[in-house]
Amino acid sequence: MAKVARDLNPGVQKMSLGQVPSARGPPCLRCQGGCGGFEPHSWRKICKACRCSQEEHCLGSELEDDRRIGRLLSDSKYVSLTARVKGGDGVRIYKRNRMIMTNPIATGKDPTFDTITYEWAPPGVTQKLGLQYMELIPKERQPVTGTEGALYRRRQLLHQLPVHDLDPARCRGLVEAELPLMEDFVRRYKSEALGVGEVALPGQGGQPKEEGRPHDKPEDKPKAGEAAAPPTTNGSLGDPTKEGEYVCELCRGAVPADSPVVYAEHAGYGKQWHPGCFLCAQCSEPLVDLIYFWKDGAPWCGRHYCQSLRPRCAGCDEIIFAEDFQRVDELAWHRRHFVCEGCEQALSGRAYIVTKGHLLCPTCSKTGRS
Repeated sequence: MAKVARDLNPGVQKMSLGQVPSARGPPCLRCQGGCGGFEPHSWRKICKACRCSQEEHCLGSELEDDRRIGRLLSDSKYVSLTARVKGGDGVRIYKRNRMIMTNPIATGKDPTFDTITYEWAPPGVTQKLGLQYMELIPKERQPVTGTEGALYRRRQLLHQLPVHDLDPARCRGLVEAELPLMEDFVRRYKSEALGVGEVALPGQGGQPKEEGRPHDKPEDKPKAGEAAAPPTTNGSLGDPTKEGEYVCELCRGAVPADSPVVYAEHAGYGKQWHPGCFLCAQCSEPLVDLIYFWKDGAPWCGRHYCQSLRPRCAGCDEIIFAEDFQRVDELAWHRRHFVCEGCEQALSGRAYIVTKGHLLCPTCSKTGRS
């Protein structure tokens, strides 16, 4: 029998086991007070008390979020969005761009000020352009401190960029022999697919912010005897006066010249998206902090990109690197995780029912236990 995660090398074992807290964590955001606090399952990424996912509890702190995203972006071309931690022995942390707005409030007495803090804003842009970008995002999803928008961003970070897709030490279903496979998997997606969207005005994507000149990239230069490639335009209007009008790659709607757009380096700077249209091609959710993975000519979130290349275990939520696993229709499980969600009994060779993604034995299915 293959050795499971507890038999990994001591360093990995120590980190892996250290991720399961003994005390209750924060209550579930979905249960609205019905959950007394997160109780970790031994290997599922859920709360034993309410059965909701980890992201619904917003586990960890903002600092832990920044450390996780810093690890994702390190060893990639986006390392400039990270900073070295003092005394961290090479560890890098996400330089999350916060934006603070202070507006005076007109009163008859001494002036007062209203301060609004955005937990994240596009990096490398002026405050004016950053505010324009935020105004194009639905208000309920703007990451303003203390609002539902800020909680939404945190949940999306946990869901779209799960730590167990990045760090082998956080995987409880990984076998020691599979460790090199996962390390190569992470290394490849960092070099081939990982990207961070850039916010700029139409026609200004790819320009150094401090110089305002286009990148001097060989692939962007026209070859000898060729004209430069024009930006994507709304030529379907048939009006020659609108040949320079930019259009969004997703909705094909026109983009005003004074309105910020999102560029994806993997797509080339002749394509742009409305801020509200920069979505995962699979789940159609906004790409959190503009972090995307390029596949089949479109941006994907990290979760759906990874599971498009390898199966994801419906039990532990981790990517499966074993060649031998259990599959039922569109779902997959590690062999040892093919157990009933209600009674935790192994189902190999036994009757089972899969309903709405939940795996149950006939008894638990009848009693509604899950």
